[in-house]
Amino acid sequence: MEKITFISEDGESVEFFVVEQTRINGVNYLLVADQEEGDGNALILKDTSLPEDEESLYEIVTDDEEMDAVAEMFSSLLDDIDLES
Repeated sequence: MEKITFISEDGESVEFFVVEQTRINGVNYLLVADQEEGDGNALILKDTSLPEDEESLYEIVTDDEEMDAVAEMFSSLLDDIDLES
């Protein structure tokens, strides 16, 4: 599983494991977890960067409808994972 490092708004490095990625309506989403295996905390991140940006910019998905739709997609891609909000 790929491990990536994000830099938070306050400049802190935060590492996550990429569980899955998908593209919905032209928007890239990542399902990331704080642990490589087992029960851990997961987040759905949305790529909000512009095409001309050199680095990707991700935000945590907080909109309930968007979260439900993307979580459903990830659940269908990953048969062995249960996502709880």
